[in-house]
Amino acid sequence: TNHMECTVVLHEAHGLCLWAFVMKYVIIIPDGGADHPLKELEGQTAFEAAVIPYTDRISIEGRQGTAVTTPAGFPCGSDVCSLCLLGYDPVRYHKGRAPLEAEALGLQMSPSDWVFRINLVTVVDGGFADHSAGAIPSDQGAQLLADVSRELNLPDQRLELFPGVSYRNIMIDRSGERNWSALETTPPHDVPGQVVCRHMPTGCPDAQVLCDLITNSAAVLAEHPINRARRDNGQLPATHLWPWGQGRRPQMDSFESRFRLRGAIITAVDLLAGIAGFIGWDRLDVPGQSSYHEQNDYAAAAQHAIDALDRYDIVCAHFECPDEASHAADAATKVKSIEAIDQHVVSPILEHLHQRGEPWRVLYLPDHYTSVATRKHDDTPVPLAMCGHRITSVLQKPFNEHNSDESDMHIDYGHELMEYFLRGSQA
Repeated sequence: TNHMECTVVLHEAHGLCLWAFVMKYVIIIPDGGADHPLKELEGQTAFEAAVIPYTDRISIEGRQGTAVTTPAGFPCGSDVCSLCLLGYDPVRYHKGRAPLEAEALGLQMSPSDWVFRINLVTVVDGGFADHSAGAIPSDQGAQLLADVSRELNLPDQRLELFPGVSYRNIMIDRSGERNWSALETTPPHDVPGQVVCRHMPTGCPDAQVLCDLITNSAAVLAEHPINRARRDNGQLPATHLWPWGQGRRPQMDSFESRFRLRGAIITAVDLLAGIAGFIGWDRLDVPGQSSYHEQNDYAAAAQHAIDALDRYDIVCAHFECPDEASHAADAATKVKSIEAIDQHVVSPILEHLHQRGEPWRVLYLPDHYTSVATRKHDDTPVPLAMCGHRITSVLQKPFNEHNSDESDMHIDYGHELMEYFLRGSQA
């Protein structure tokens, strides 16, 4: 019998074999949506300021609370936090951010390879002006990356650059000789406006290789035709290559082997797609999906999620837009993106699930806080809401950070949330 329709639960103690219908599960992630009160929003958070009746319905009819998605000793980032909320303990499974993104690009990684995330960044007067080089288009980024690789003879150093999406790229050190285990690097989105020289790679002798890459890439990019055109058009140029997020390929148990459920993800971000690849989920391509609010087709993503429920047990719809708005210190766009997710994603998904005529559950939560005020990630426990089959209401209030804090559900180890969501009889 197709496992998409039913599963077998064997109770050995009684010698009984019972058939149980599998529920459908949906996870909706407004990346970086959580925040602290903002003066731009008259002392409200983006969730409080946004008009989100369908998201509120999840918390009012279901249950809300908080979860710690950044374990002690780990940096607060989507790699760590997304592993957590998908049910994987970073203490066991996190081996660096970059290998997760490399997996999404289909790059081959041997056990001896070290993988780096490479941002195209904008530096002005010695300080970080933008972590994304003005959200540079992928085709421009790929050309800049290729020209830097050629001009600096990086293949001769066994360093390979691979273009990704927009400013997000990958470098693999295939030398097998350099030891990066003690290396310390800085995510550029964590230090907006700060002086670059204070955040150069350090911690091991080979760090100088990366420092040279940063410095020498600036010389190649300074008068590159693409950057000249971007300046002429009033756009930020890509001034430097910035390496960070280093790591090696992890070994991860599949989601299906752990939970007996087949999953898929919808995302515009390679990091999430990479995690999905390692846990055995399919990535569903959605034309028109983007990390940026004005360019994103929310409705198309929702329709793909709805259609996928016929083929998968659990579907995750991830939206990067609130996070990018936060990094840009744009409170208004953050609110608009949260409202768009509510109207064009949460609403049709809830309506569809009610019409399916089978048990279902929905989980809504950001992976981490991203502060508009600081433009940085924040390891404050994230608000969450879930509703559906056998989930009972405790605190019938709209969804936001304050109300979630007041609830009685607080999950101290975020990777345990998945088991709670899937299996909790009265979650």
